[in-house]
Amino acid sequence: MIRRPVLRRVTFRTAAPWRLALTLLASALFAAVVCMLVPVRTDMAGFLPQGQDAGARFLLREMQQGMAGTVITLGIDGADEADLARLSFGLRDALAHDARFVAVLDGAFAPAESEALRNLLFDHRYALATDDATRDFSPAALKQDLSRTIDTLGSNAATGMGDLLLRDPTGAFIQTVMALQPDVHVALHHGVWFASDHRAAEPRALLLIRTRAGGLDIPGQASAQSAIRAAFARLNPGSAHLVLSGPGVFAVASATAMRADIDMMAVFSLLIVATILIWRFRSLWVLAAIGVPFLLSLGVAMIVVRLVFGSVHGIAFGFGMTMLGVSLDYPVLLIGHRDRGEGPEATLHRIRRSLRLGVATAVLGLTGMIFCGLPGLGQLGLFAATGLVTAAAVTLLVMPGLIVSADLAPCISGPSRVLRKVEGWRRWRMLCLLSAALALGALALHPLQIDATLSALSPIPASQRALDATMRRELGAPDPSLMLAVSGADAQAVLQREEALAPLIARLRAQGAIAGIQDAARLLPSRALQERRLEKLPDVVTLRKAVTNARAGLPLREAALDGFMADVAAARAMPPLMPADLVNTPLGTALGPLLFERSGRWWGVILPEGVRDPLALSRAFAGQDGVLLLDIHSEMDGLAARYMGRTLRLMVLGAVLAVVVLALGLRDWLRVARVIAAVGGAVVTLLGLFALAGVRVTLVHCVALQFVVGVGLDYALFFARPQLDDAERARTMRTLLTCNAMTVLTFGLLGLCHTVILRHIGTTVAPGVILAMIFGFLLAGQRRETERTYAS
Repeated sequence: MIRRPVLRRVTFRTAAPWRLALTLLASALFAAVVCMLVPVRTDMAGFLPQGQDAGARFLLREMQQGMAGTVITLGIDGADEADLARLSFGLRDALAHDARFVAVLDGAFAPAESEALRNLLFDHRYALATDDATRDFSPAALKQDLSRTIDTLGSNAATGMGDLLLRDPTGAFIQTVMALQPDVHVALHHGVWFASDHRAAEPRALLLIRTRAGGLDIPGQASAQSAIRAAFARLNPGSAHLVLSGPGVFAVASATAMRADIDMMAVFSLLIVATILIWRFRSLWVLAAIGVPFLLSLGVAMIVVRLVFGSVHGIAFGFGMTMLGVSLDYPVLLIGHRDRGEGPEATLHRIRRSLRLGVATAVLGLTGMIFCGLPGLGQLGLFAATGLVTAAAVTLLVMPGLIVSADLAPCISGPSRVLRKVEGWRRWRMLCLLSAALALGALALHPLQIDATLSALSPIPASQRALDATMRRELGAPDPSLMLAVSGADAQAVLQREEALAPLIARLRAQGAIAGIQDAARLLPSRALQERRLEKLPDVVTLRKAVTNARAGLPLREAALDGFMADVAAARAMPPLMPADLVNTPLGTALGPLLFERSGRWWGVILPEGVRDPLALSRAFAGQDGVLLLDIHSEMDGLAARYMGRTLRLMVLGAVLAVVVLALGLRDWLRVARVIAAVGGAVVTLLGLFALAGVRVTLVHCVALQFVVGVGLDYALFFARPQLDDAERARTMRTLLTCNAMTVLTFGLLGLCHTVILRHIGTTVAPGVILAMIFGFLLAGQRRETERTYAS
């Protein structure tokens, strides 16, 4: 005879079980202290491969922290050309003296932003100018230079520059300054840079900005970008608007989105889980009791991840908040299976084995995530595994005393007619096998699209990446995906090595493989090269004779070129310009990321500009001694493919170990087969749905599938557990439905996140655990007759 369900009224007791209250308070304080002491990172560096060798790892670090990451390409749209030019000039003037920026360029390049640096470059112009014609003081060459100078003096362009032109008739200073500017491919219109199609219906003014903050310095980049937007707003832009792009811009955008995702997950996960638990148990004290293992597992997981990885990533923390729906399965299973007044040992006796096996197999299912090789995903796996083990340990060791002291149990107990009818559906369990067969057919006709590239995990939309590439190409900004480096015993050895590569780079430019490069030797020649250039300067007597011959027939006073000759004489006696002379200058700031010392060895970074043929670049430098070349796309995609292969191998190993654990724990091959069939059918069906939906399966999908397997094993084990009366069967069904609802809804929230990694996890786990629940119920669960036979 089936008893009617016993319904208890919703009551919120006024008398508090003090043991439970104090334990909850202690757990909350522990979690709060851990969250305050353990910093949470929101940059994406943890989800970038570390390189296959020491050289690649070094270059990746420099790429993330060096000059390429400090470049912001800026566009101004939405107005006519004249207004865009006004805004460009105004923005440059507003930011030029802001300490947060190293350079603000819009067409009128001025690397010497201080009088002291202008004077320094002027004094050393004959050592720095790259064109030998600026040091040709033969009478014929000087005559041409002086004639050109006289013509310039007679034009409006020379207003206020007469003294400069006469002191520098060969143009050494102008050539020095111009050599420092980027190799832009834009149009100069109204005195500022415009996109090459500036006369189109929607013209765009362009600026190239370098920040003092590194590309991964999120607070520094956010401050710089806020300053840009604030300065633009003060210019009365009207309908015009800004377009910002670059590694720092993307880093701030992804960090902001990640922070919003974390806040959303923290709030809504708690609300969802609290609502489900109150609806299920009708008691705030049940909510308090279940909060104990969650808070403790969250705190312990953060400590363990901090100790192993040195920091906790925001994605791992957000994932941990989502784990709220899974880590609470264990206390929910304990309370859900308890009758009021029942001793804890009686409840644990019924579920202990299944709970322990569920934890063991779930942790084994996370091995691929933990050991995949990508630090960020490794954090997720370790966070999840630690949280699950801690929650299970607290459930087994601490929770029994708490729930007994507060006499916590479900408000609805006993058999259920509805659930008994639902269990009748198990006669149609062969439909599960049919759905799995259909899924295999879908996979055969539409094989899974595997995307082993790291760009598949990029939080930046493809349209924005394309816009960034276009703006960088036109502005001559360095390509952040390619980097070369040379090393030497000191700075001069590095500069000389870069100068030796100049002919090779010139050939690549002539072939159209690259538009140019940025390197330290371009900003500061080596001491040896400067000395060779200065040796070509004539002595005072020779120069005076050349000037006298060149001035013949030209309308110049005899003393007009005294300053020029004095400068040449001073340059001959002047020591070469050294890196130390540029400290605390804009040029020194630009030189710093390109020439630096690490662990007693000096390095020079070479950044190609406008790369059109990466393969030709790689081939040209492949045989060069002491030159490291990093193609970040190829490097990272190769590593991502390796990580995926490792993850798949670990998934297989974890599955084998899980089967071994199941066999040892259940000691019943029929039950083991039912559990494996339930989990395998759910995974195959999910993959078939992915194939039909055209989902490109990434590394994150693979590790999320492991999580689905772990949760599915948990469900299947409890369904496969012998349940010898209707009340126990109903308790199992109600409890697993509660656990499934928490998991589906909390992971479903991840599907709404802006962060691609979290979204992939959510869209994999949420449907996966629904299928795991269905397959576990139909395939792993036994019919009453079978269980009675098994018991007898």
